[in-house]
Amino acid sequence: MVKRGIVIIGGGAAGLAAAIQAKEAGVNDILIIEREDCLGGLLNQCIHSGFGVNTFNEELTGPEYAQRYIDRVEELKIEYKLNTTVIGLENNKIITTVNGEDGIVEIQAKAIILATGRRERPRGTLSINGSKSAGIYTAGTAQKFVNIEGYLPGKEVVILGTDNFALLMARRMILEGANVRAVIEAQSCPRGGEEFVSKCLLDFEIELKLNHTITEVKGKDRVEGVTITKVDGKKSPIKGTEQYIACDTILISVDMFADNDLLRKIDIEISEEKDGPNVNENFQTNIEGIFACGNIIDMHELVDGVTKEGSIAGKNAAQYISLN
Repeated sequence: MVKRGIVIIGGGAAGLAAAIQAKEAGVNDILIIEREDCLGGLLNQCIHSGFGVNTFNEELTGPEYAQRYIDRVEELKIEYKLNTTVIGLENNKIITTVNGEDGIVEIQAKAIILATGRRERPRGTLSINGSKSAGIYTAGTAQKFVNIEGYLPGKEVVILGTDNFALLMARRMILEGANVRAVIEAQSCPRGGEEFVSKCLLDFEIELKLNHTITEVKGKDRVEGVTITKVDGKKSPIKGTEQYIACDTILISVDMFADNDLLRKIDIEISEEKDGPNVNENFQTNIEGIFACGNIIDMHELVDGVTKEGSIAGKNAAQYISLN
């Protein structure tokens, strides 16, 4: 059993900000656990500008914003473990991790900060008929293909969902040479901000189909097209309104859910409304010494809010272990 001071689960924006603030508050024994092969989380694949206006008073890309915090983590000599997955969490603040180098390790922490963010809801959770053909991706997966790995996932694209993430990917696919046939939304208005709708859809003359959903995917080995159908006020498909759109790729961005699988194994209270842990004004959960911050609590429009919460959680976690 390894004993540590503050253990932060998640090395994205919230986790990095929490670690920095805890260190600056006087805690020297801090460990960040990150399952990916680098710090920064989703910011690393968000290469568009618009980050950091509130925090740094300038527009940065996602990687630039993340790098500001990574550099500070390095300067403060805060320890972190990459390619490491947390497979166990207990009420008494014992964490079980696994990676290829250390194997399975149990850590007894004085305080834990949960900063695991949110995940996209995949096609398997949606009621869409059709085979599991190639060419169906979440918007985040497609973004990683394009921005990090340099692959274009398809040429003729239909996007389901209109949050900011979906709208950004509509623009990105056009800029990379794909043709976005339509953006589909079951609600009567886009879920993303007006500025995103204007800059990502209107400026590129991408068709927006409101009050519609995808009801069937055509194609066996690869997507060949989709059937979209108009929906009523209860989001139920209306017979006789079907329309076929030929495409080879579908991007899905309909919902984000809290990455809280670990939380459901212990006694942390989870909000039915937000799907994340309930926290008090100090960002502490109902279990003493376990804090949470960032998108795991609720989805933020701006990353500045994520890092602000991380800083508050880090400061309060540091105060907690100083008193216990």
